[in-house]
Amino acid sequence: MIPSQRVYLLLILGIAIAFIFAIFFSIPTSFVITLLFDAVVLVLMVVDGLRVRRDRVQVVRELQPRLSVGRDNLVVVRVTSEKTKALIQIHDDYPTEFGVSDPTLRATFPSHTTKEFTYTVHPTQRGEFAWGDIQVRQLGTWGLAWSDWKIPQSLKVRVYPDLVGLRSLSVRLTLQSSGSIRQFRRLGIGTEFAELRNYRTGDDLRFIDWKATARRVGASSNTPPFVRVLEPEQEQTFLILLDRGRLMTAKVHNLQRFDWGLNTTLSLALAGLHRGDRVGVGVFDRQMHTWISPERGQQHLSTLIDRLTPIQPVLLESDYIGAVTHVVQQQSRRALVVIITDIVDVTASSELLAALSRLTPRYLPFAVTLRDPQVDVLAHTPLSVEGNSGDVTAAYRRAVALDLLAQRQVAFAQLKQKGVLVLDAPANQIADQLVEKYLRLKARNQL
Repeated sequence: MIPSQRVYLLLILGIAIAFIFAIFFSIPTSFVITLLFDAVVLVLMVVDGLRVRRDRVQVVRELQPRLSVGRDNLVVVRVTSEKTKALIQIHDDYPTEFGVSDPTLRATFPSHTTKEFTYTVHPTQRGEFAWGDIQVRQLGTWGLAWSDWKIPQSLKVRVYPDLVGLRSLSVRLTLQSSGSIRQFRRLGIGTEFAELRNYRTGDDLRFIDWKATARRVGASSNTPPFVRVLEPEQEQTFLILLDRGRLMTAKVHNLQRFDWGLNTTLSLALAGLHRGDRVGVGVFDRQMHTWISPERGQQHLSTLIDRLTPIQPVLLESDYIGAVTHVVQQQSRRALVVIITDIVDVTASSELLAALSRLTPRYLPFAVTLRDPQVDVLAHTPLSVEGNSGDVTAAYRRAVALDLLAQRQVAFAQLKQKGVLVLDAPANQIADQLVEKYLRLKARNQL
């Protein structure tokens, strides 16, 4: 039980009453009256606090069983009031590692009312976290006392990679593959036969199937010819190598670069599985830490999520040659090999350049690097014309950022000369760009 602000105001009023009675009556009389007044206030406060216990609100928390790292995850708090009006304060004991939009909820409820309150938590780490009880305060009917109690709702929550982004990507891929959109995109693109359909104005005449058209029984002269619709070859294999070494421990937009790489890995795997390909994943540092053999089917995505979620980056130098050697030993046939890592310059990334060169021409190597967008901001921020010390520091930072970008471009140029595909993009944007690049490779039959 906690006194409300009204109680303190009444006690202060009792002191004022004491001074007034001391002027008109004796001091002992004013002292006795003040004591009686304060005693009445305190008794009423206790009674008010005890009455709250009979009409306490009911509070229930609801949240997703799987939270997504780097996303605002919704938490719903459902409150039901009893027979009386209720003024409440709710503090949910969320994990201290999470950012939160509103740590304390305050509201006034009419009697017999149910309301839902929402707030968001923003995890910046994957793993398992302890979620505590719900602390509730409810003001008494007379406004003299807060009743304070805990509602036991402690539980363990697991933070996964960006599942929200995966759901959005799955919907987008489904829309792209359905109905007339799918037919329009597949016409003349790919090597595998999909279906025959009637010729439409604007279709390429090279894809008319004259034999199928001639076999039409009783076809009139006005019957349009058949057109072959092709689609990209399925059941191809591609492997994703995710670096978890020292370069992937740096933070970009409050997430480790490895988390961005893991989100990108799962997005690319989802796109490949959705297109019928066999997807394998390897996570490496000085050695191959985790190897998941190529499989196809949507069930394989759940396997990837479960096995990759617990992995964390380490402060070790990565062995790119060893990772590529493992791929060559495991995968003898041609495949797309995507390495998700970062590049500093030609000298520091010489082993990566040598490893990717070993994959050509037998495989199709693809280097994906996660750039820090803050470097782009520093490199392209115009400098002030005023010559103070702050401008000198800004000029130095800009020069360093420009040099870093230039060194990366030199390394990428060498990779392209050796037949390696390259994608360099900000870490927080690279997943969508990589998926689009993969779909274009499929459409052009480059796999």
